[in-house]
Amino acid sequence: MNDLSITYSELQPEHFADVIALGNLVHGDGYLTAELIVKYHQQGIAKGINAGHVAYRGEDIVGFRLAFAAGQWQSDQWSSPALWPVAAEQMAYFKCNTIAPTLQGAGIGGKLLQLSIQALHAQGAKAGIAHLWMQSPGNAAVKYFSKHGGKLVKVHPDKWRADSLNGYECVICGYDCHCSAAEMVLEFNEKNQ
Repeated sequence: MNDLSITYSELQPEHFADVIALGNLVHGDGYLTAELIVKYHQQGIAKGINAGHVAYRGEDIVGFRLAFAAGQWQSDQWSSPALWPVAAEQMAYFKCNTIAPTLQGAGIGGKLLQLSIQALHAQGAKAGIAHLWMQSPGNAAVKYFSKHGGKLVKVHPDKWRADSLNGYECVICGYDCHCSAAEMVLEFNEKNQ
């Protein structure tokens, strides 16, 4: 795949419908909704800098990265702030990285991650946390994040079960998801910016 055929831009409202469709195709129905994408987009903007990005091939969106600015998301029972290398107020959140199935492994996810890291760092974050889907084919999500410097903090069984019982259909488990999440931290440094 020729990287020059892919272009990138900040996530904007005109992208929402295509992002929802791609997210639900890859992750399962109900993963993204119109209400959620508006909220997630707002959580990614701080100091006039947008941390959400999309990837295009021609006019088609073939990937996206949703990321939340430090201080614009809430940790919950799936987060382990005591194990993080930076204070919670300096921690951004990597919500979702999604690539069209036919283009996975082509480097698009890495470029989207790099763009979000640059934006989050410019917003003032020192690191980012993610909950990675351990049941992704070949555990690709964890491998990809590790390749870019992510470090495992904790494994959380049944991370998406409550979501699945409330209408999210996991592509593996259906409406009773028992997939595990790897809570991983990526510190921002010169290498990954």
